[in-house]
Amino acid sequence: MKSLYEQMGGTYHLGEDGMYYPNLELPEEEAPRYGKYGRMRHTYLREHKKAYYTTLLFDGKLVAHLKEIDNATNIQMELITKQMAKSQGITEALKAKDQMAWVGAMNNIRSAAEEIVLSEYIYN
Repeated sequence: MKSLYEQMGGTYHLGEDGMYYPNLELPEEEAPRYGKYGRMRHTYLREHKKAYYTTLLFDGKLVAHLKEIDNATNIQMELITKQMAKSQGITEALKAKDQMAWVGAMNNIRSAAEEIVLSEYIYN
């Protein structure tokens, strides 16, 4: 009589200790191709949301999730940065007139925008 595992197509191998162990394999996933925010999400999930991380990994959905988070975060960063620059009057004219002031203002805006997207997409 076959076990439920064998009925579902599972196989076993004989270990060195004489015990039979199931042949377990992770599902095939696409090659990971994601950026900064995907890597940050990966680290966060692995360290703080272990059950969710393991579920995504075993279901073969981890790479797709990380790519989706990376894309959404990059889009939001660009959108928020543009909106904040417009509302604060940071323009190309300022860049031409006083480049150091423009760089400082844009760095502040990017930092604020990143805090927003990190809390919304990475650390939730």
